[in-house]
Amino acid sequence: METKHIHIKDYNYCLPDERIAKYPLAQRDHSKLLLYKHGEVSEDVFYNIANYLPKGALMVFNNTKVIQARLHFRKTTGALIEVFLLEPYMPADYEQMFQATGKCSWLCMIGNLKKWKEGQLSRTFDVNGTIVTLTATRREDVGKSYRVDFEWDSDTISLAELLDSVGELPIPPYLNRETQESDKTTYQTVYSKIKGSVAAPTAGLHFTPEVLASIDAAGVDREELTLHVGAGTFKPVKADEIQGHEMHTEYICVHRETLEKLIKHNAEAIAVGTTSVRTLESLYYMGVKLESGLELTEADLHVCQWEPYEGPVAAAAANVTPLKAIQNILAYLDRHGLNSLHSSTQIIIAPGYNYKIVKMLVTNFHQPQSTLLLLVSAFLHGGDWHKIYDYALSHDFRFLSYGDSSLLIP
Repeated sequence: METKHIHIKDYNYCLPDERIAKYPLAQRDHSKLLLYKHGEVSEDVFYNIANYLPKGALMVFNNTKVIQARLHFRKTTGALIEVFLLEPYMPADYEQMFQATGKCSWLCMIGNLKKWKEGQLSRTFDVNGTIVTLTATRREDVGKSYRVDFEWDSDTISLAELLDSVGELPIPPYLNRETQESDKTTYQTVYSKIKGSVAAPTAGLHFTPEVLASIDAAGVDREELTLHVGAGTFKPVKADEIQGHEMHTEYICVHRETLEKLIKHNAEAIAVGTTSVRTLESLYYMGVKLESGLELTEADLHVCQWEPYEGPVAAAAANVTPLKAIQNILAYLDRHGLNSLHSSTQIIIAPGYNYKIVKMLVTNFHQPQSTLLLLVSAFLHGGDWHKIYDYALSHDFRFLSYGDSSLLIP
């Protein structure tokens, strides 16, 4: 079947609410680890994962950091309005955004929208001993989100400091609970560095400094890249066929050193999490685009949802190896005097997709009828996702963001 015509109902399974992990384990590396190797399923504990990784392999992590993206305002009428930060608008660069002082603009989702038709919202709070008033002004609709202008009466307090003081961490909606103080620690990976995500790359939540040290000791190379996870990661697939589902744009940053390391490893990697998968596989198609010339802009390198499956990029891919694609990106950085690649992707990975760079995958257990389950299914070939999920359900594995882990070796 052509990928576009996949019926999402074929990727359904029964997930009882009690199997959804509402909280993480006290020791994050004590989660269960399902092992899938060439069709055989077994299990271990996560802190032993290094025992199953090939010496000399390259393991790639997403170092994005979840921001406290939920802001609450109360109108004079008493109505509570939630403004959920989705994507920087002005300045559009993530790093510049979090350093901004005094004002900025974001694309946002708005909770209780009908109660905020016009006018400013404001609230006053303490930031490191300074009393600050923050105002929010709703502007035009931009696609399915809303532009909101923020202003605050301080030219010394950055947006990063402001959000740390007044923002709330956006835990997944399916946890059906309020954010707690402990989530500020447990809903971040131990290697998170670059602020920008509104959801954690949850496959990484199991890693501890001790596990990372054991991976190093096993002779496995580690590299990091950045993909900022958007709220669209929780967007359900409502269309009968996946061609009716629009993937949200995700922003990526990959440094020269990571590309050089990929080349050293023949453009093969173990991906930690589906976000690392989408970044690595998108890099391949960016490199394919550069095969015809290096004068493209970073915006031109954006990977559209269906480009890997149809059209000129898919056709050109037949003649470009993964190694050549990564070499093309490095040449592009050289040509333009860049130390890192900043671009974006809307890639959808579903059965029918041919993986280019990712050879092994560390991932949690995903929601029924989700694009993440499609990605896993495409990696395993055939219907083996059923085998894995049936095993997990019958062996007391915990599901979703705070749940257990798996190592998949097709």
